[in-house]
Amino acid sequence: MTVGVSGPPATAAAPPVVPRAGGAPSGISTLANKLTTPWGISFLRGRKAALVTERDTGEVWKISLDGSKKKVGSVPNAVWHQETQDKGGLLGVAVSPTWNGTTDQDVFFMETTTKDNRVVRMRFNGTALSGYTPILTGIVRDTQHNGGQIAFGPDGYLYVTTGDAQKSKLAQDKKSLNGKILRITRSGAAAPGNPFGTRVYSYGHRNPQGLAWDRAGRLWETEIGAEAWDELNLVKPGRNYGWPTCEGSCSASGMTNPKMVWKPDEGGVPAQIAIVDNVVYASALSGRRLWRIPIDASGQSVGRATAYYNGAYGRLRALAKVPGADQLWLGTSDRGVDKDLLLKVTIK
Repeated sequence: MTVGVSGPPATAAAPPVVPRAGGAPSGISTLANKLTTPWGISFLRGRKAALVTERDTGEVWKISLDGSKKKVGSVPNAVWHQETQDKGGLLGVAVSPTWNGTTDQDVFFMETTTKDNRVVRMRFNGTALSGYTPILTGIVRDTQHNGGQIAFGPDGYLYVTTGDAQKSKLAQDKKSLNGKILRITRSGAAAPGNPFGTRVYSYGHRNPQGLAWDRAGRLWETEIGAEAWDELNLVKPGRNYGWPTCEGSCSASGMTNPKMVWKPDEGGVPAQIAIVDNVVYASALSGRRLWRIPIDASGQSVGRATAYYNGAYGRLRALAKVPGADQLWLGTSDRGVDKDLLLKVTIK
Protein backbone atom coordinates (compact mmCIF):
# COMPACT_ATOMS: atom_id res chain seq x y z
CA MET A 1 0.00 0.00 0.00
CA THR A 2 1.33 3.47 -0.82
CA VAL A 3 0.21 6.93 0.12
CA GLY A 4 1.48 9.79 -2.03
CA VAL A 5 2.58 12.98 -0.33
CA SER A 6 4.26 16.14 -1.58
CA GLY A 7 4.28 19.62 -0.14
CA PRO A 8 0.94 19.94 1.63
CA PRO A 9 -0.63 16.74 2.93
CA ALA A 10 -2.24 14.79 0.14
CA THR A 11 -3.75 11.48 -0.80
CA ALA A 12 -2.56 8.86 -3.27
CA ALA A 13 -3.24 11.18 -6.20
CA ALA A 14 -0.41 13.56 -5.26
CA PRO A 15 2.57 13.80 -7.64
CA PRO A 16 5.64 11.93 -6.45
CA VAL A 17 8.67 13.76 -5.09
CA VAL A 18 12.15 12.57 -5.99
CA PRO A 19 13.62 11.68 -2.59
CA ARG A 20 17.11 12.39 -1.32
CA ALA A 21 17.12 9.14 0.57
CA GLY A 22 17.72 5.46 0.13
CA GLY A 23 17.28 2.00 1.54
CA ALA A 24 14.20 -0.05 2.28
CA PRO A 25 13.31 -2.90 4.63
CA SER A 26 14.87 -6.11 3.34
CA GLY A 27 14.24 -8.50 6.22
CA ILE A 28 12.58 -8.87 9.58
CA SER A 29 13.15 -11.36 12.40
CA THR A 30 12.28 -11.80 16.07
CA LEU A 31 15.00 -10.42 18.32
CA ALA A 32 13.34 -10.99 21.71
CA ASN A 33 10.02 -12.34 22.98
CA LYS A 34 7.96 -12.62 26.15
CA LEU A 35 7.54 -8.86 26.56
CA THR A 36 4.42 -7.02 27.74
CA THR A 37 3.65 -3.93 25.65
CA PRO A 38 7.14 -2.53 25.08
CA TRP A 39 6.82 1.26 24.78
CA GLY A 40 10.23 2.97 24.75
CA ILE A 41 13.68 2.00 23.44
CA SER A 42 16.91 3.88 24.16
CA PHE A 43 20.39 2.56 23.40
CA LEU A 44 23.24 2.58 25.92
CA ARG A 45 26.30 4.37 24.63
CA GLY A 46 29.01 1.86 23.77
CA ARG A 47 27.27 -1.14 25.32
CA LYS A 48 25.58 -2.72 22.27
CA ALA A 49 22.34 -2.90 24.21
CA ALA A 50 19.25 -0.80 24.88
CA LEU A 51 16.87 -0.14 27.73
CA VAL A 52 13.30 -1.09 26.86
CA THR A 53 10.30 -0.01 28.94
CA GLU A 54 7.09 -1.97 29.46
CA ARG A 55 4.04 0.26 29.68
CA ASP A 56 1.78 -2.07 31.62
CA THR A 57 4.24 -3.41 34.20
CA GLY A 58 6.50 -0.41 34.82
CA GLU A 59 9.50 -2.70 34.35
CA VAL A 60 12.66 -2.03 32.36
CA TRP A 61 14.68 -4.55 30.36
CA LYS A 62 18.24 -4.40 29.10
CA ILE A 63 18.21 -6.09 25.71
CA SER A 64 21.44 -6.79 23.82
CA LEU A 65 22.02 -6.83 20.07
CA ASP A 66 21.97 -10.64 20.17
CA GLY A 67 18.48 -10.59 21.71
CA SER A 68 19.45 -11.63 25.21
CA LYS A 69 17.49 -9.74 27.84
CA LYS A 70 17.69 -9.03 31.54
CA LYS A 71 15.26 -7.21 33.80
CA VAL A 72 17.12 -4.32 35.43
CA GLY A 73 14.44 -2.77 37.61
CA SER A 74 11.25 -0.79 37.53
CA VAL A 75 10.19 2.86 37.64
CA PRO A 76 8.23 3.68 40.80
CA ASN A 77 4.73 5.15 40.65
CA ALA A 78 3.82 4.29 37.04
CA VAL A 79 0.20 3.15 36.83
CA TRP A 80 -1.72 1.37 34.11
CA HIS A 81 -5.06 -0.43 34.45
CA GLN A 82 -6.73 -2.49 31.74
CA GLU A 83 -10.03 -2.56 33.64
CA THR A 84 -10.38 1.22 33.63
CA GLN A 85 -8.68 1.71 30.24
CA ASP A 86 -6.21 3.96 32.02
CA LYS A 87 -3.58 3.85 29.30
CA GLY A 88 -0.78 5.73 30.95
CA GLY A 89 1.88 3.66 32.65
CA LEU A 90 5.60 3.65 31.93
CA LEU A 91 6.22 5.37 28.61
CA GLY A 92 9.39 6.81 27.08
CA VAL A 93 13.03 6.31 28.06
CA ALA A 94 16.07 8.39 27.16
CA VAL A 95 19.60 7.39 28.15
CA SER A 96 21.97 10.31 28.67
CA PRO A 97 24.03 10.79 25.48
CA THR A 98 27.19 10.77 27.63
CA TRP A 99 26.13 7.78 29.76
CA ASN A 100 29.06 5.51 30.64
CA GLY A 101 27.73 3.61 33.66
CA THR A 102 30.18 5.27 36.05
CA THR A 103 30.59 9.06 36.06
CA ASP A 104 27.35 9.45 34.11
CA GLN A 105 24.60 7.00 35.02
CA ASP A 106 21.64 9.20 34.12
CA VAL A 107 18.58 7.65 32.48
CA PHE A 108 15.29 9.51 32.08
CA PHE A 109 11.75 8.15 31.92
CA MET A 110 8.27 9.52 31.38
CA GLU A 111 5.51 7.94 33.39
CA THR A 112 1.86 8.38 34.27
CA THR A 113 1.29 8.33 38.02
CA THR A 114 -2.00 8.54 39.91
CA LYS A 115 -1.58 12.32 40.00
CA ASP A 116 0.20 13.45 36.85
CA ASN A 117 2.47 12.74 33.92
CA ARG A 118 6.08 13.35 34.86
CA VAL A 119 9.67 13.06 33.73
CA VAL A 120 12.01 11.37 36.21
CA ARG A 121 15.72 10.73 36.42
CA MET A 122 17.18 7.46 37.66
CA ARG A 123 20.66 5.94 37.76
CA PHE A 124 21.76 2.90 35.77
CA ASN A 125 25.20 1.38 36.32
CA GLY A 126 24.92 -1.14 33.50
CA THR A 127 23.28 -3.75 35.70
CA ALA A 128 20.50 -2.23 37.79
CA LEU A 129 18.37 0.89 38.13
CA SER A 130 18.45 2.91 41.32
CA GLY A 131 17.33 6.27 42.66
CA TYR A 132 14.25 8.21 41.64
CA THR A 133 14.22 11.96 41.12
CA PRO A 134 11.25 13.68 39.45
CA ILE A 135 12.55 16.56 37.32
CA LEU A 136 9.29 17.71 35.73
CA THR A 137 5.90 17.10 37.34
CA GLY A 138 2.38 18.45 37.02
CA ILE A 139 1.73 17.54 33.40
CA VAL A 140 -2.01 16.86 33.34
CA ARG A 141 -2.73 13.14 33.00
CA ASP A 142 -5.71 11.31 31.61
CA THR A 143 -6.75 7.82 30.57
CA GLN A 144 -5.76 8.82 27.02
CA HIS A 145 -3.67 11.48 25.25
CA ASN A 146 -0.63 11.36 27.50
CA GLY A 147 2.02 11.74 24.80
CA GLY A 148 5.00 10.09 26.47
CA GLN A 149 7.98 10.11 24.13
CA ILE A 150 11.26 11.57 25.36
CA ALA A 151 14.54 11.83 23.47
CA PHE A 152 17.78 13.77 23.58
CA GLY A 153 18.26 15.99 20.56
CA PRO A 154 21.51 16.72 18.72
CA ASP A 155 21.79 19.82 20.93
CA GLY A 156 22.02 17.70 24.09
CA TYR A 157 18.66 18.81 25.51
CA LEU A 158 15.74 16.55 26.36
CA TYR A 159 12.60 16.77 24.23
CA VAL A 160 9.30 15.61 25.72
CA THR A 161 5.95 15.02 24.01
CA THR A 162 2.81 15.74 26.03
CA GLY A 163 -0.80 15.07 25.06
CA ASP A 164 -3.76 17.35 25.60
CA ALA A 165 -5.22 14.95 28.23
CA GLN A 166 -8.55 15.19 26.38
CA LYS A 167 -8.68 18.88 27.33
CA SER A 168 -8.12 20.29 23.88
CA LYS A 169 -7.89 23.94 24.93
CA LEU A 170 -4.66 23.16 26.79
CA ALA A 171 -2.89 22.58 23.47
CA GLN A 172 -3.28 26.27 22.57
CA ASP A 173 -2.46 27.55 26.05
CA LYS A 174 1.23 28.41 25.97
CA LYS A 175 1.28 28.48 29.79
CA SER A 176 0.22 24.83 29.94
CA LEU A 177 2.64 21.91 29.66
CA ASN A 178 0.03 19.85 27.80
CA GLY A 179 -0.42 19.46 24.07
CA LYS A 180 3.21 20.42 23.54
CA ILE A 181 6.69 19.40 22.65
CA LEU A 182 8.86 20.54 25.55
CA ARG A 183 12.62 21.15 25.49
CA ILE A 184 14.29 20.89 28.90
CA THR A 185 17.61 20.48 30.66
CA ARG A 186 18.62 17.44 32.70
CA SER A 187 17.26 19.18 35.78
CA GLY A 188 13.87 19.80 34.12
CA ALA A 189 14.33 23.53 33.57
CA ALA A 190 13.56 25.34 30.33
CA ALA A 191 16.41 24.80 27.87
CA PRO A 192 18.27 27.93 26.78
CA GLY A 193 16.99 29.42 23.54
CA ASN A 194 13.43 28.13 23.81
CA PRO A 195 11.08 30.32 21.77
CA PHE A 196 8.93 31.62 24.65
CA GLY A 197 11.48 31.52 27.45
CA THR A 198 9.61 28.58 28.97
CA ARG A 199 9.82 24.79 28.55
CA VAL A 200 7.53 24.98 25.50
CA TYR A 201 9.20 24.28 22.15
CA SER A 202 6.09 23.88 19.98
CA TYR A 203 2.37 23.77 20.70
CA GLY A 204 -1.03 22.89 19.24
CA HIS A 205 -0.43 19.14 19.50
CA ARG A 206 -3.16 16.61 20.31
CA ASN A 207 -1.31 13.39 21.19
CA PRO A 208 2.28 13.50 19.90
CA GLN A 209 3.95 10.10 19.96
CA GLY A 210 7.21 9.93 17.99
CA LEU A 211 10.37 12.07 17.78
CA ALA A 212 13.37 11.71 15.48
CA TRP A 213 15.99 13.95 13.89
CA ASP A 214 17.17 13.68 10.30
CA ARG A 215 20.80 13.99 9.19
CA ALA A 216 20.47 17.78 8.93
CA GLY A 217 19.25 17.99 12.52
CA ARG A 218 15.60 18.68 11.66
CA LEU A 219 13.00 17.35 14.11
CA TRP A 220 10.13 15.16 12.84
CA GLU A 221 7.13 14.08 14.90
CA THR A 222 4.16 11.74 14.59
CA GLU A 223 0.82 12.68 16.10
CA ILE A 224 -2.44 10.83 16.66
CA GLY A 225 -5.44 12.88 15.57
CA ALA A 226 -9.13 12.50 16.36
CA GLU A 227 -11.53 11.17 13.74
CA ALA A 228 -10.21 12.67 10.50
CA TRP A 229 -6.41 12.75 10.22
CA ASP A 230 -3.22 11.59 11.90
CA GLU A 231 -0.07 13.56 11.16
CA LEU A 232 3.64 13.58 10.38
CA ASN A 233 5.04 17.00 11.27
CA LEU A 234 8.32 18.80 10.69
CA VAL A 235 8.68 20.59 14.01
CA LYS A 236 10.20 24.05 14.28
CA PRO A 237 10.56 26.13 17.44
CA GLY A 238 7.63 28.33 18.38
CA ARG A 239 5.30 26.94 15.73
CA ASN A 240 1.61 26.23 16.32
CA TYR A 241 0.56 22.83 14.94
CA GLY A 242 -3.11 23.62 14.98
CA TRP A 243 -5.00 21.43 17.42
CA PRO A 244 -7.91 21.78 18.15
CA THR A 245 -8.57 24.40 15.44
CA CYS A 246 -7.05 22.14 12.79
CA GLU A 247 -6.87 18.39 12.41
CA GLY A 248 -4.61 17.66 9.48
CA SER A 249 -4.11 20.49 7.01
CA CYS A 250 -6.09 23.71 7.19
CA SER A 251 -5.88 27.33 6.09
CA ALA A 252 -6.29 28.96 9.51
CA SER A 253 -3.88 31.81 10.05
CA GLY A 254 -0.80 31.06 12.15
CA MET A 255 -1.09 27.27 11.94
CA THR A 256 1.66 24.97 10.63
CA ASN A 257 0.39 22.15 8.44
CA PRO A 258 1.65 18.57 8.58
CA LYS A 259 3.90 17.08 5.89
CA MET A 260 1.84 13.90 5.66
CA VAL A 261 -1.52 12.73 6.93
CA TRP A 262 -3.14 9.34 7.44
CA LYS A 263 -6.78 8.44 7.81
CA PRO A 264 -7.05 6.55 11.10
CA ASP A 265 -8.89 3.63 9.51
CA GLU A 266 -6.63 3.50 6.44
CA GLY A 267 -3.25 2.54 7.84
CA GLY A 268 -3.09 5.33 10.38
CA VAL A 269 -2.75 5.94 14.13
CA PRO A 270 1.03 6.32 13.91
CA ALA A 271 3.05 5.66 17.04
CA GLN A 272 6.80 6.17 16.93
CA ILE A 273 9.37 7.11 14.31
CA ALA A 274 13.02 6.49 13.51
CA ILE A 275 15.14 7.84 10.67
CA VAL A 276 17.60 5.77 8.62
CA ASP A 277 19.47 7.29 5.68
CA ASN A 278 17.08 10.26 5.64
CA VAL A 279 14.02 8.04 5.45
CA VAL A 280 11.36 8.33 8.15
CA TYR A 281 10.01 5.01 9.40
CA ALA A 282 6.76 5.14 11.36
CA SER A 283 5.08 2.33 13.29
CA ALA A 284 1.29 2.17 13.23
CA LEU A 285 -1.08 0.98 15.93
CA SER A 286 -4.47 0.58 14.25
CA GLY A 287 -2.70 0.51 10.89
CA ARG A 288 -0.61 -2.50 11.99
CA ARG A 289 2.22 -1.78 9.59
CA LEU A 290 5.57 -0.04 9.24
CA TRP A 291 5.62 3.02 6.98
CA ARG A 292 8.63 4.10 4.93
CA ILE A 293 8.51 7.85 4.14
CA PRO A 294 11.49 9.37 2.27
CA ILE A 295 12.46 12.95 3.04
CA ASP A 296 12.79 14.91 -0.20
CA ALA A 297 15.82 16.85 -1.47
CA SER A 298 14.67 20.09 0.12
CA GLY A 299 14.41 18.52 3.55
CA GLN A 300 11.11 20.31 3.99
CA SER A 301 8.72 17.71 2.60
CA VAL A 302 8.40 13.98 1.99
CA GLY A 303 7.93 11.63 -0.92
CA ARG A 304 5.55 8.77 -1.48
CA ALA A 305 4.99 6.55 1.55
CA THR A 306 5.11 2.75 1.36
CA ALA A 307 3.76 0.25 3.89
CA TYR A 308 5.48 -2.95 5.04
CA TYR A 309 4.38 -5.96 7.12
CA ASN A 310 0.71 -4.98 6.86
CA GLY A 311 -1.12 -6.92 9.57
CA ALA A 312 1.68 -9.48 9.94
CA TYR A 313 2.55 -8.67 13.56
CA GLY A 314 -0.49 -6.82 14.89
CA ARG A 315 -0.25 -3.39 16.48
CA LEU A 316 3.23 -1.85 16.23
CA ARG A 317 4.58 0.83 18.56
CA ALA A 318 8.15 0.97 19.96
CA LEU A 319 10.68 1.91 17.29
CA ALA A 320 14.35 2.95 17.30
CA LYS A 321 17.34 2.98 14.97
CA VAL A 322 20.23 0.78 16.02
CA PRO A 323 23.34 2.98 16.40
CA GLY A 324 25.99 2.33 13.78
CA ALA A 325 23.79 0.01 11.72
CA ASP A 326 21.08 0.29 9.11
CA GLN A 327 18.66 -1.56 11.37
CA LEU A 328 15.52 -0.82 13.35
CA TRP A 329 14.16 -2.34 16.52
CA LEU A 330 10.38 -2.54 16.30
CA GLY A 331 8.04 -3.62 19.09
CA THR A 332 4.61 -5.21 18.87
CA SER A 333 1.96 -3.89 21.26
CA ASP A 334 -1.05 -4.99 23.28
CA ARG A 335 -0.85 -8.73 22.57
CA GLY A 336 -1.15 -9.64 26.24
CA VAL A 337 1.07 -10.55 29.16
CA ASP A 338 4.45 -11.88 27.93
CA LYS A 339 3.15 -12.10 24.36
CA ASP A 340 4.79 -9.12 22.71
CA LEU A 341 7.88 -9.25 20.50
CA LEU A 342 10.85 -7.06 19.75
CA LEU A 343 11.60 -7.35 16.04
CA LYS A 344 14.78 -6.54 14.10
CA VAL A 345 14.29 -4.90 10.71
CA THR A 346 17.24 -4.74 8.29
CA ILE A 347 17.40 -1.78 5.91
CA LYS A 348 19.25 -2.20 2.60
